[in-house]
Amino acid sequence: MSLLIRIILCFIFPPLAVADQGCGAFMVVFFLTLLGWVPGTVAALVIAVSKDKK
Repeated sequence: MSLLIRIILCFIFPPLAVADQGCGAFMVVFFLTLLGWVPGTVAALVIAVSKDKK
C-alpha cells in the first residue's frame, strides 16, 4: 500500500491503515480510536510512517 493511501486511511479510519501490520498494532490503534479519534489517528500515523521507512 502506498504511503499516500495509508496516510489518508489514517485520517478516515485509523485501524484500517495498520491492518496489515499485525494484530498487535491493529488492536492498539483500535482501542486508542475508541478512546478518541485523535489518539488513534496519531498512533496510526506513527506506525504507518515508521513502517514505510524500513
